[in-house]
Amino acid sequence: MTARRALIVFAVLVVVAAAAVGMTAVGGGVPNVTTVDVTHGDFVDYIQIRGDIRPAKSIVLSAPLQSGGDLQITKLVKNGATVRKGDIVVEFDATSLEQRLAERQSDLKSAQGEIEQLQAQQKINIEEQKTTLLKARYDVERAKLDLGKRDLISEVEYQEAKLALADAEQRLKETQAKEVSTAAGAQADLVGKQRKRDKAKFDVERTESAIAQLRLRAPADGVVNILTNPRTQSMFGGGGAEFHEGDRAWAGASILELPDLSSIHLEARLDETDRGRLRVGQQAVVKIEAVPGKDFQARVDLISVLARVDFSSGWPPVRNFDLGLVLSDPDPRIKPGMTATARIAADRLPDSTLVPVEAIFQKDGRPIVYRLNGSKFDEQSIDIARRGREQAAVTSGVQPGDKLAVRRPDPDLVRRSR
Repeated sequence: MTARRALIVFAVLVVVAAAAVGMTAVGGGVPNVTTVDVTHGDFVDYIQIRGDIRPAKSIVLSAPLQSGGDLQITKLVKNGATVRKGDIVVEFDATSLEQRLAERQSDLKSAQGEIEQLQAQQKINIEEQKTTLLKARYDVERAKLDLGKRDLISEVEYQEAKLALADAEQRLKETQAKEVSTAAGAQADLVGKQRKRDKAKFDVERTESAIAQLRLRAPADGVVNILTNPRTQSMFGGGGAEFHEGDRAWAGASILELPDLSSIHLEARLDETDRGRLRVGQQAVVKIEAVPGKDFQARVDLISVLARVDFSSGWPPVRNFDLGLVLSDPDPRIKPGMTATARIAADRLPDSTLVPVEAIFQKDGRPIVYRLNGSKFDEQSIDIARRGREQAAVTSGVQPGDKLAVRRPDPDLVRRSR
């Protein structure tokens, strides 16, 4: 019984193996190779670039120019903070200027005190001069009265009265001249003191203005974007950290910006091989990593004429062109500095047979594909009319619906082309 059962099992296995061999011979087996489909449609060659979101317009706030040295940042709003017009967004250390202001305020107070003291002394001098002038006039009048007694006095006394009148009149003239010269001198002294006071006042006002300039206020409502501190970048311009409290900035250094979010740009670098394939006005689709699930329409509005050498990518440095795209549908979720990817249709060919580029290989300088035919692949030469980064437009060799291998099949799975 055991031998009979073993014989039956062996017979079943033989039948199953024969059936499997028969199915393979008929061509029912499919090789384990990943394939893609040949399709029909418009050939579109896309250029995909990566860049950063930047505002089309922005207000840049810089360190004041009135200081000859570095300025230390003592207060700085957080990156991305919403501010209102007039809010203080940056403050610099004003210790030295405040000390200078105290000194100049003291100079102003001293100059004002000198003016008040001079004016008080001039009032006393004016009163003394008035008294002296009044006495001189009295002496003249008295001498005239004495001279009018000619009939009552001797000739000698009359002559003495004439001399006395002449002396009184001379003293009156001298007193009047002295009054004029004293007034002019007093006015000159007062003008000198006033000029000293005005200079001290100007120094105070200038120092106060310099201190006020150390507090940068938002000129408009907006969202703050802190800029990169160039001193933290590498010698080739790569990396770099944004400004922070405690950093020192030179006069005129750009600290932050308030972007105009009503017009948003995508700024990127374009490889020189793609420079001639794009033109201003072409449409693009932009994907922003921080705003998933939405495609933004954009158009090319800037392609630089001159290339810029990029040392950050290693040696030898590559030459890239500046590329700018303006988004046509801004979104409040979009913030400056976000990373985005743009997809631009650089070339288009309608009604084409389309083959994915990963299914195209080279052999003897000719493009070939491996087309699935039953259980094996046919090695097939093709003619390419246009080739892009993702797909190629083919004029012969394959038809829509064909399945092509995305890697070279094993030699035993390939039928050679005829």
